[in-house]
Amino acid sequence: MFAGNGLLYPLLGFASCFAFMYMFLGDINFQYHEEPQMSFVTTNGAQFMVDGEAFYVNGWNSYWLMFLGVDDYSRPKVREVLQTGAKMGLTVCRTWAFNDGAYNALQISPGQFDERVFRALDRAIVEARRHGIRLILSLVNNLQNFGGKTQYVKWAWEEGVALTSSNDSFFYDPSIRSYFKNYVKAVLTRKNSVTGIEYRDDPTIFAWELMNEPRCMSDPSGDTLQDWIQEMAGFVKSIDKKHLTTVGLEGFYGPTSPGKLSANPAEWAGAMGTDFIRNFKTPTIDFASVHVYPDHWFDDQTPEEKINFAGKWVKSHIEDGDKELKKPVLFSEFGLVNDHKSFQPVHRELFYKTIYDLIYKSAKKKKSGAGACVWQFLVGDMDEYNEGYGIVPWERPSTYKLITEQTCKLARIQGKQDQLKGSLKNLC
Repeated sequence: MFAGNGLLYPLLGFASCFAFMYMFLGDINFQYHEEPQMSFVTTNGAQFMVDGEAFYVNGWNSYWLMFLGVDDYSRPKVREVLQTGAKMGLTVCRTWAFNDGAYNALQISPGQFDERVFRALDRAIVEARRHGIRLILSLVNNLQNFGGKTQYVKWAWEEGVALTSSNDSFFYDPSIRSYFKNYVKAVLTRKNSVTGIEYRDDPTIFAWELMNEPRCMSDPSGDTLQDWIQEMAGFVKSIDKKHLTTVGLEGFYGPTSPGKLSANPAEWAGAMGTDFIRNFKTPTIDFASVHVYPDHWFDDQTPEEKINFAGKWVKSHIEDGDKELKKPVLFSEFGLVNDHKSFQPVHRELFYKTIYDLIYKSAKKKKSGAGACVWQFLVGDMDEYNEGYGIVPWERPSTYKLITEQTCKLARIQGKQDQLKGSLKNLC
């Protein structure tokens, strides 16, 4: 039970070394492997490209990778969801690279960061690369979750430099713009504590997304948000010319596209301060983002009507990519909630299939429909993270099959069946 002095000191020395390693790595079981190699994603007209070949996205959202990667007890979920995505042949995960002033915040106050949280993001990037997954990293939230633009406005107000307490001052207040630029620079130039690679030099990152679902309702003309997009996209490109940049829009049409306003879910959508075609014509924005949430946008439609709207919404934006933008269009969030009385799991599958089929049809013709990311994937024991849209992919075999079939269909466009490699060859 008690160690003698001859054994005690070596044990203490070993324990000290062990503790140091744990503090340094943040996860004693985490091992870095350089493989697999990755190249940066680029664009050629309306297509994503990797190593000179078209690249189509079948992906998902798990916004919580950094957040759950901070604490020991929740960290294994990060690896589990990335392993799951890889087994399904998925290639892109969209996640948050922000947490402003909230619990386990990355940015504690303007320009002040929690190294523990940054290391969690470091590890998530490395884990993604290990599984051949690229990450779309979103840089701030329009919503209050994880701080968002509300937190930036609050910081400026508390420091006495804010022009107003309006949330939309995030987009035009010079002090707040400066806060955000400082944050963006810190993230893009972050040197990964595991690999030593700066984020801006890491091809594991698919793209930077300026903001999750930006809206500026105080200026329905769209001028304020357009000015912010131009400035921030240009700032990102001034630091990082290797990665793609997008906005994070839901896809609502605005005043400069009057002929498209009827495609919006309702009249309110045209007054959100966003302007899909105008926003994505910004030269420093490389591809368009669209979200698809008919049950969030409509209260009184049947599942069939929602699915029908989703099809029209997707077609309309692919058409924009083909004819107006000449850029890839990524449906970076789509989901169907399960909390309606009329909901059946088959409705969600029909909804997914509608979107997948339209993307596949576009991809076959080498058009702008570049892919989609389900909202959202969870793993076991994550009920508190499920707002009604989340799925644990393996729990319903027919859903799992539907998603993996899309993987295989898109993969075959990029190469013949006998050229599929690794897990894809077994999967397809």
